[in-house]
Amino acid sequence: MSALSTVTAHLLPAKSSTSEPSKPRTILPFNSALFSNQTTSSTASFTPKTAALSPIKALAEDTEVGAPESSEGDDVKGPGETKLEAIKTAIASILSDRDRFLNAAIVLGAGTLAITKLLTIDHDYWHGWTLYEVLRYAPEHNWNAYEEALKANPVFAKMVISGIVYSLGDWIAQCYEGKPLLDFDRTRMLRSGLVGFTLHGSLSHYYYHICEALFPFNDWWVVPAKVAFDQTIWSAVWNSIYYVVLGFLRFESPNNIFSELQATFWPMLTAGWKLWPFAHLITYGLVPVEQRLLWVDCVELVWVTILSTYSNEKSEARITEASTEDKPTLPSRKRNKK
Repeated sequence: MSALSTVTAHLLPAKSSTSEPSKPRTILPFNSALFSNQTTSSTASFTPKTAALSPIKALAEDTEVGAPESSEGDDVKGPGETKLEAIKTAIASILSDRDRFLNAAIVLGAGTLAITKLLTIDHDYWHGWTLYEVLRYAPEHNWNAYEEALKANPVFAKMVISGIVYSLGDWIAQCYEGKPLLDFDRTRMLRSGLVGFTLHGSLSHYYYHICEALFPFNDWWVVPAKVAFDQTIWSAVWNSIYYVVLGFLRFESPNNIFSELQATFWPMLTAGWKLWPFAHLITYGLVPVEQRLLWVDCVELVWVTILSTYSNEKSEARITEASTEDKPTLPSRKRNKK
């Protein structure tokens, strides 16, 4: 008993000198869940300052992990640059709409003029004619007008025909390359038409007369000989002229022009052998000398499509390669992931 009293005296706090009336104690039942919640909340309320900032740090780490890797050359675009890009996009859209409108105006204007000229060939004396009579006699009278133009000024008439055909051929080539009908390159079409107008019509006029002077015979071998001469000498000369003049009209350097000519000379010459020998059997066998260019220009719609496509593909590929080489290559920065 004395030992129990001694242990109790050590465990219980000592009494103060001033005696105070003792208050009765209320013993609550033990609740482990309540105790654990209180302990957790108490511990969280008294955590250090670094522990209080842990949610912000975790959010920053998540943001860093989710952000895409950037290179040294990448620029961070601000709101001003975003607005500038939007303005540039709007301007490009307006310009494309303007170009499409101009192209549509050119096509509609040229088509309307051509159809009007063809149908109103007899406008001076067609009063009282029926629509059937207009359609019946218009082709014949147009052909008569063409023959009169050939007699009056043969070189200019053939120049006009070749200019129209080479413009149409380039337009067909652009459509064949995938461009919409009204999104064609007007400058490119003008270049091709200019080559056809200034060179093909006039040179072809003199070439066919020279060819007749070189082969003034009526034997069976004359037509194959003319076809062979056409597809070797004349084709080589004309293909070279076409590529060189188009290159100068594109303001390319002579070195680029002649390197392109060397690379395309033989492929284009052999490509012509798949088309022209069959067409020229008619050219030199059936068509008179003065009308040969008209027949050849009808076939030229296909051939100019091939020439224009091949020439502009080479030029655009070289421009793309040059622009790619001129762009500075910046090393990419790699992040070390832990």
